[in-house]
Amino acid sequence: MLRHTKIVATLGPASSEQKVIEEMIRSGVDIVRLNFSHGNPEDHIARANLVREAAKNVGRPIGILADLQGPKIRVGKFMEGKIMLQKGALFILDANCNMGDTQRVGLDYKDLPKDVSAGNVLLLDDGRIVLDVSRVLGGEIFTVVRHGGELSNNKGINRQGGGLSAPALTGKDMEDIRTAASMYVDYIAVSFPKNAVDMYMAKQLIAAAGGHAQTIAKIERVEAVEMLEEIINASDGIMVARGDLAVEVGDATVPALQKRMIRMARDKNKLTITATQMMESMINSPVPTRAEVSDVANAVLDGTDAVMLSAETATGKYPVETIESMARICHEAEKSSEIKLDNEFLNRIFKHIDQSIAMASIWTAHHLGVKAIVTLTETGSTALWMSRLNCGVPIYALTPILNTQTKMCLYRAVFPLLMEQIYSNKDTLLHDAEQLLLKEGLVKEGDLIVMTVGERMSMAGGTNTMKIVRIGESSLSHNEM
Repeated sequence: MLRHTKIVATLGPASSEQKVIEEMIRSGVDIVRLNFSHGNPEDHIARANLVREAAKNVGRPIGILADLQGPKIRVGKFMEGKIMLQKGALFILDANCNMGDTQRVGLDYKDLPKDVSAGNVLLLDDGRIVLDVSRVLGGEIFTVVRHGGELSNNKGINRQGGGLSAPALTGKDMEDIRTAASMYVDYIAVSFPKNAVDMYMAKQLIAAAGGHAQTIAKIERVEAVEMLEEIINASDGIMVARGDLAVEVGDATVPALQKRMIRMARDKNKLTITATQMMESMINSPVPTRAEVSDVANAVLDGTDAVMLSAETATGKYPVETIESMARICHEAEKSSEIKLDNEFLNRIFKHIDQSIAMASIWTAHHLGVKAIVTLTETGSTALWMSRLNCGVPIYALTPILNTQTKMCLYRAVFPLLMEQIYSNKDTLLHDAEQLLLKEGLVKEGDLIVMTVGERMSMAGGTNTMKIVRIGESSLSHNEM
């Protein structure tokens, strides 16, 4: 059984050598994440080149996701690097402070005093520290510590219930989009979008920079939850970014939200990545906790396209072991994933011929019990539509376009192959596809498969034919050309 759920792994100091990256790819990584919150453009370009060289050496396609930093809503730096806040202490967040101490600290986001008022609750360091705002005076926010602890440089700030006005795309993000476009990454993740406008702006900036990357909206603000449908419509996919989201909406709310977001995105033919602390203990441990195993498995059962690793592979001690563990968990969870395909088709309306062909293929594959679904695709759209419904059958997407192949690495249950297409006639093309699948050991003589192709084979959106094929029985296979 092939693993259908994809794995996204973040690169960092622990995973910046080509040998390690190759081991990560062999262990099951499908997409690498470049975190633009750290490093400079030269670092990211070098890592992307390493990834592509490693993928070539291993013989597996690997997609690249560039994750934008977004607005820096963080405290500044302390003279000693960190302080200890005691419950009941008075503490000031000061937009004009250069270097912090036990009494006050500066702000990277200078407009924070305009966004808060007396009675608000501020959550620092992913909610580990809680401050009650008593008053705001000019650039100073006066607070009382409700829950104290160690506070170090540049820790994040959230307002309970949301409402911070920082724009999703900063000047740095706009520069980073140009860098990512020049690197030909497959996806760009936008941090802290509040509405569809933020995502449309990102798309325009990508296009203006000559990039082909698709957009992933990171859902991590209360405002984004309220505008979820319009953000999904404006994006190619979403990331369930559970860290900041849990701080703003409350951790108990997140599991149900996760299920809702994944379901809504799949219904709209969009991609989903589930992220944050999935295997957190493996930063320092060679084995996951039982709670982490359940967390990853539940995301798989929710139908997510991918599960993501952050610090676990960027700075952790066991990046390769973490990926191996996650791959095993996904594999086992998929065995028990319930297939309810008939119900999925109820009340669905297919607006395009190629989408109708995709859905017909899924239906046929499920009820006929075929070995595989094979789609010949230019843009990957047919494969995407197929991947939105779980029929338990692997989908092999054959394309002549390298960017399409690496983009499809994120699609659940889709296994992209690069195929040199000679646009002579459809029968020759289907025969060549059969031969490629046989060569790769993905099917064998006598297997029944469903294939889709378009009459206009060199044009996007032209899929209009479904064919049920028994491997080795085509006329071309018997030299009857």
